[in-house]
Amino acid sequence: MTHDLTTSAIERQNVLNNNMAIASIQKALDIEAFLFEGSYYLTKQMVADFYEVDTRTIENYLASNEEELKHNGYFLCKGNKLKNLKLQFGYEKTFATKITQLGLFNFRAFLNIGMLLAESDKAKKVRSLILDIVISTINEKAGGGTKYINWHDREYLPAAIQEDNYRKNLTSSISAYVDGHPTYKYSAITDMIYKAVFKENAKEYRELLKLEPKDNARATMYAEVLRVISSFENGIGAAIHDKQAELNRKLSLAEVQNLINEQSESPAMAPFLYDARQKMASRDLGLRDVYHGNIAEYLRALSPEEFDRFIGSESIDLEKLLDNDENRKTLERLKK
Repeated sequence: MTHDLTTSAIERQNVLNNNMAIASIQKALDIEAFLFEGSYYLTKQMVADFYEVDTRTIENYLASNEEELKHNGYFLCKGNKLKNLKLQFGYEKTFATKITQLGLFNFRAFLNIGMLLAESDKAKKVRSLILDIVISTINEKAGGGTKYINWHDREYLPAAIQEDNYRKNLTSSISAYVDGHPTYKYSAITDMIYKAVFKENAKEYRELLKLEPKDNARATMYAEVLRVISSFENGIGAAIHDKQAELNRKLSLAEVQNLINEQSESPAMAPFLYDARQKMASRDLGLRDVYHGNIAEYLRALSPEEFDRFIGSESIDLEKLLDNDENRKTLERLKK
């Protein structure tokens, strides 16, 4: 998809929360900053000089994006902190003795304002570099591609095994109690469940993720999404069984759709559906560069902890962990 960091607060925050990419960007830019109390900072003038704009432009962006910039590390240095700063750097004209406060940017805030500066050619080049590094960092940490980046989450395999077991409960009910073509009825009901959970059928999901015909869509889904699907499958399997017993006949696909609608509209399911949609929309945008238009209202920036969970120190290499035949067979079965 096309990225415009100047207009998308979510995409800016996804960059700034990706600590692995930030480290690579900092190394690539090699900017001049000063060390104070264990961190590197730039003044407003230093930022303006780097991006080749005047300080008034920086001030305008500070005024219109104050909350975001403060969240990402910009602050006003004053009081004893400013006194210490003057003592350490008093010989430099940047730190005039008469000032009572001084705006300081850490590296994240420096990048943040660079992603906002629409009129700076230098900032435009930095944004291009940022996007290149972010994409390459995620791909590298994911092992060369993001199709199975969900496998780097230690919660994935337990959720996938659980979903596989509940899937059997559903398929048994479909086989015994639902009318229709012996093959088509399974895919039709699966699409109904996908639509209820994340508002896309299997074909739409596969096209967005550019999956190959042999790829199992569920093998690419996040643990939270699989758990909601598990709940749906288990609930619908039981509902089909009970409805068949009540009517003493097989159900039509339309009747199954009604059961799925009832379950999706249940207040008890609302928080789980919200969580699954938010996780799918946000993680696929931040990690896979995939935009789910049908659930775009659920988008948010990924947290630093989520990046760490999938591509940082908390991530795992699932395939390397599956070093025995039983676990290997389990994974291969889930992928089919």
